[in-house]
Amino acid sequence: QVQLVESGGGLAQRGESLRLSCAASGFTFSRHAMSWYRQAPGKGLEWVSGIWSDSSDTYYADSVKGRFTISRDNGKNTVYLQMNNLKPEDTALYYCVRNTGSVVIGPEDPYDHRGQGTQVTVSL
Repeated sequence: QVQLVESGGGLAQRGESLRLSCAASGFTFSRHAMSWYRQAPGKGLEWVSGIWSDSSDTYYADSVKGRFTISRDNGKNTVYLQMNNLKPEDTALYYCVRNTGSVVIGPEDPYDHRGQGTQVTVSL
């Protein structure tokens, strides 16, 4: 069965960096685009970034553009989210999702599986 396991979250101070990882299994990873979403306390799910199945293109929410970088290693079935210059408003539970297709541009692209999430907390 499809499994997505996030890791790398934790506590950071404003301006610091964290790198999230998502290990995928149970499907042909290289055939699917992957995305990161997040959910802050009391708020809805927010799309953060997406990467095409072959890494040829990436997309970002305006709120993280220039600070976050998504990447993947199809040989390791893993997708990453490098988060630099973190801000308190980045505090959220971060989820890795499998998009149904091989490309993703934004939240309008559907996904069918989601991991359990990894918590990121950024202090002032």
